[in-house]
Amino acid sequence: MTRSEALRSDAQAMSDELRQLRHQLHRRPEIGLHLPRTQETVLAALDGLGLEVSTGTELSSVTAVLRGGRPGPAVLLRGDMDALPVQEETGLDYSSEVDGVMHACGHDLHTAMLVGAARLLSAHRESLAGDVVFMFQPGEEGWDGAGYMLHEGVLDAAGSRVTSAYGMHVMSSATPRGQFTTRPGTLMAASDELRVTVHGSGGHGSAPHLARDPITVAAQLVGDLQTMVTRRFNVFDPVVLTIGTFHAGTKRNIIPDQAEFSATVRSFSAEARELMRTASVQLCESVAAAYGLEVDAEYLEEYPVTVNAPEHAAFAAGVALEVFGDDRYAPQAYPQAGSEDFSRVLAEVPGAYLFLGAAPGDDHETAPNNHSPRAEFSDSVLADGTLLHAELAVRALERDAAPASA
Repeated sequence: MTRSEALRSDAQAMSDELRQLRHQLHRRPEIGLHLPRTQETVLAALDGLGLEVSTGTELSSVTAVLRGGRPGPAVLLRGDMDALPVQEETGLDYSSEVDGVMHACGHDLHTAMLVGAARLLSAHRESLAGDVVFMFQPGEEGWDGAGYMLHEGVLDAAGSRVTSAYGMHVMSSATPRGQFTTRPGTLMAASDELRVTVHGSGGHGSAPHLARDPITVAAQLVGDLQTMVTRRFNVFDPVVLTIGTFHAGTKRNIIPDQAEFSATVRSFSAEARELMRTASVQLCESVAAAYGLEVDAEYLEEYPVTVNAPEHAAFAAGVALEVFGDDRYAPQAYPQAGSEDFSRVLAEVPGAYLFLGAAPGDDHETAPNNHSPRAEFSDSVLADGTLLHAELAVRALERDAAPASA
């Protein structure tokens, strides 16, 4: 039996364990940087594997280092663990038991697959030409957990900096179940927030000339920002701006003192991101000034663009094709407008991020998507996700060690 055949057989053999672990995590989801129950579950699942395990001080992270049987470099595999403030509506028998919290983005699968990869590789440690760092990360959903873990030294956990890093995300729709996909270069957008407060002067709704109405200016800004996106930015390097909140007023005949709104901003290059940062604030200030009002416009940077190193994206695609066959991989044609804090890892070390279709049925095109209260993810992909994690680590170690042994 070849090494790949042994890994595949062992991954399939742990399918039931992975499913049980995933369901356990799904029932008890946690939000943000502090996930004590999730951390406890992961630590218990890793117990006995002979890993060098450490936990975070600023967040409930788990970093586990597997020492290979032969000297060599270190590679990193990452799985995020946090859930979302969503009330689950799937009706599954393992639905969330926490009111208003749900694993609606599939991070329970990510955690289970990374545990599976740790178990799989631990059983084959003697054949590893180097070390593997397993990065169990809280706080991906807007909390910058990756940034915290970088600050705490996850890239150097093995004693020397990892030479490459890989991660994976399941999709409840859009991608056929069991199919892997990725692309070189820009994979996902940067994510930022534009926060705007227009300051006016309140008064009676029947006499707007005696007040300075902030609602009309804020409403104009909503439209003007959309127009700016279509006129200031190259259509081939686009920006997406969506107003998600708008708050003003208390009663229909009262002009309030202020109106405020916030937007999520997605961009696909550092250049477009920088232009959006300056141009959006300038527009808000200019329009408000034209009406004699003041405005506070803040552009808050969140996650940078997720960029796959081209050679590592090609490597990951090649591994998926060789391990699973031509029908299980399709190149991703365009970047996604979603964002990822794994982008911070890929900005420090080369690597790649992939997607794995996990729709529960065959109709992936109309299935509820990630973040929906009705999003479902198939347990059937757990073993294959585990196997690809392991194969990426094994082959990356061999690849990265090759120059040193030549």
